[in-house]
Amino acid sequence: MDKEQLHEARTNPDFLKYLEETRVDAIATKNISALYEVLDSFLVLDLDEEKINSVYQHILQISFENVEKIVNENRKLKLEGDDLFYVRAFYEHAVEKWSYENFDGAKELIFVLSNITEDELLCSALQVHIVALSKNIDLDSFYEKEVDLNSSTDEEKYGYFITNFNYDKKEYLENNIKTLEKEYENLKHLLES
Repeated sequence: MDKEQLHEARTNPDFLKYLEETRVDAIATKNISALYEVLDSFLVLDLDEEKINSVYQHILQISFENVEKIVNENRKLKLEGDDLFYVRAFYEHAVEKWSYENFDGAKELIFVLSNITEDELLCSALQVHIVALSKNIDLDSFYEKEVDLNSSTDEEKYGYFITNFNYDKKEYLENNIKTLEKEYENLKHLLES
């Protein structure tokens, strides 16, 4: 969207009414996909920060509740349907913790996510994250030094996650197997119910 389109969307009473009605309904029905639609629109349009934070908190609450149910059913999350939004919420929460240099909190969330998600590409990328977090590499340095910012993925479901790096991921993980084994030993208690 260009500046004119953004301004038009920000000031369009029908669109703003639709967003507000969708927000209220999505919170009431715990509709995660609608909440993300509202959140993404609020962020793009740079709307009310208080409402953005409220929507994000509802997303986290719904995600954590549903992930707990799914894990208790001994099933893994897939990158489709509502599961994709739950994984996205967990990931974004972990990255938020990382951005505040809460390395342990971020590592714990990413570790759990890597063990409850059924997707090889994402899980191996999450292991790269775990290695960086175990070395207390701050998020900005991780982006600058390790993330391949020029590559993109053809599959939309990976667009929410960092999955491309400046090195061969498989080789990197093999070279850091001891770190991953140590982290698994330290964090495996998080997987016990």
